[in-house]
Amino acid sequence: MSLRRLPVSAALIWLAFTLSAQQQQRPSLPPDVANASYGPHERNVLDLWKAKSDRPTPLVIHIHGGGFTQGDKSGVPGHLLDACLKQGISVASINYRYSTQAPYPAPMADSARAVQFLRLHAAEWNLNPKAFAATGGSAGAGISLWMGFHDDMAEPGSDDPLKRQSTRLSAMAVTNGQTTYDPRTIATLIDPETARISALRLLFNVNKDEDPLQATEAFKRYEAGSSITYLTADDPPVLLIYSQNNTPMPPANTGNGIHHPRFGYFLKEKMDKLGIECTVKVKDDYEGKPPGQQQRDIVDFFIRHFPKQ
Repeated sequence: MSLRRLPVSAALIWLAFTLSAQQQQRPSLPPDVANASYGPHERNVLDLWKAKSDRPTPLVIHIHGGGFTQGDKSGVPGHLLDACLKQGISVASINYRYSTQAPYPAPMADSARAVQFLRLHAAEWNLNPKAFAATGGSAGAGISLWMGFHDDMAEPGSDDPLKRQSTRLSAMAVTNGQTTYDPRTIATLIDPETARISALRLLFNVNKDEDPLQATEAFKRYEAGSSITYLTADDPPVLLIYSQNNTPMPPANTGNGIHHPRFGYFLKEKMDKLGIECTVKVKDDYEGKPPGQQQRDIVDFFIRHFPKQ
């Protein structure tokens, strides 16, 4: 998809995210399972790297970012992949439908289906179905949190064995993530300019001539598409890492706004009240640290929270 087909602000956000991602080490190993189809759409595909183990391995599911309009499964960070495999953790990286192909709930529903597909094939691929975690950046972070907080979407009575699988996760560790996609909340938490970002218009199918803050017919979709809506006391722990500090933003900088640590602290306040672990790290926490430290912290976090076999 060409950038020329996107609204300018969505294109700029995607470009900034892509340039940042390109600075990370890319995967050097080909996947053991490539382009496995987990659903009917051409983007319903995933790759899987299997850790060498005599016992079923935990699984980290990587969900790419890109404003819900760009990106793909090849963006799984090499540092994350290497660290997971060294610790005996398998890695899956998934594609999902863009919001330009199908708006909310498609990206979230696709990702949940991918989790069910991986659980369906857990025995075949030597995966521990009780030890699944999710990670991703930006849009991938938001999807990871949405799945982790959402009630289990399994349908025990379904004739389809895939739909009978659980969507629950052991933990989520994400970067530059949004904990709400509701423009009304974002306007207060960040600023009204960020609340009107075109990526969210596309996600929630709001007409470009309509103010998202006044689009009453979309209000229920905003709430349903926001991970924080589903937060309850039985939800898994979270690590949130941000590439900027929790400082005031330059005016009219929606790229910084949509990735601001305030999203993380907004979630942490609510999780702290429920007694669920929620850690927020910012740019200064990684000052002087070696390349890949963020990804190693993510893997360490998962190891602590995967159930013991």
